[in-house]
This record gives sequence, structure tokens and C-alpha cells, in this order.
Amino acid sequence: MVSGIILSGGASRRMGQDKGLTPFAGLPLIQHVISRIAPQVDELHLSVHNHSDGYRQFGYPLVIDDSADFQGPLAGILAGMNASRHEWVFTAPCDTPFLPDNLVARLLASAADADLVVAGTERTHATTMLCRRSLAANLAAALTQGVRRVQDWQAEQRCVLVHFSDEAAFTNLNTPEQLASARKSPPHYR
Repeated sequence: MVSGIILSGGASRRMGQDKGLTPFAGLPLIQHVISRIAPQVDELHLSVHNHSDGYRQFGYPLVIDDSADFQGPLAGILAGMNASRHEWVFTAPCDTPFLPDNLVARLLASAADADLVVAGTERTHATTMLCRRSLAANLAAALTQGVRRVQDWQAEQRCVLVHFSDEAAFTNLNTPEQLASARKSPPHYR
């Protein structure tokens, strides 16, 4: 069984507004990710940082990363791991509306001898991963030691990379320009 965490706690500096709540194709960006991920997991949480009011409308439990200093996605992942009921925890960012509908199953199928399984295409999609909840103490220690990059933490774990051939399925909409481009020509995905 798998818990899901959608990471919605970023600073959204490049977008200029809260990314997860930014409209795309008639819905907030995060709603597209929820629609893709919710059927693939056994429970779903939304990980937010201090701006939770706008996310209550989606009806999923909120996990609030209330760290005083912004610690990035690892803090949101840790908050999600601590709230999860299942041994496997899947994470994905709120700005990836085209994720594959078999993503979690493919990652889980490669997880046998790993503690962490990461999606990759032409590049690694570090925050799109499946990890064991038992890594929470390890992650907490890494944050205490100042680790902030997801890839730096992953490099210290038993990690497997699962290759997906469709780069477009992992498109991040980080800027108004990327959002406008995706509105004009949405990526085709499987």
C-alpha cells in the first residue's frame, strides 16, 4: 500500500503566484495532479508551507511544513512521511499536470531492493519518487545537517532510477511562459 504526497509548499518565485492554485485548463494546477495521482495511491496528502487556506477546497488532508526558515521540498517530504500510514510514500510536485497514470505502479515494481525509487526521462525528476517511510529519521537528520537539495539526500540512499520514455509527461509548469505554452499546445502523454 502506498501513501501519496503532492508537494505544494514551494515559494513559487518564478510563477509569481501560488503555483498549485494557478489556473490551467479550467482547474488549479494541483487539481490536475490530484486527478492523476489519487487513483494510484491508497491515501493522499497535500504538503503545504504556511499558505494552506487555498488548499482546503480539495478535500485531502493537509500536511503543513511550518519550518521557520524555508527548507525546500525535503521539509515537505518529511512532513508528508510523518503523516503517512503506509510504508511506501510517493511524492510529486504540484506543477506536473501530465504525469503517467501508471507512474506509482512502475516505481513500485522496481522497489524490491531499494529504499528510494526515482522517476527519470532524459533527466532525473528528483521530487517524483517513491521512498520508504522508514527513511523519515534519516531525512530529519539530513535537514538538521543543512541538506536542502533532494538529489543530495537521494545520493546517500539505496536508490533506483526508473526510466520513462515520455519526457512530456513530466513537464513542470514553473513560469508564466511555460504555463502559456502548455495552454497553447498541451504535451501528449501516455
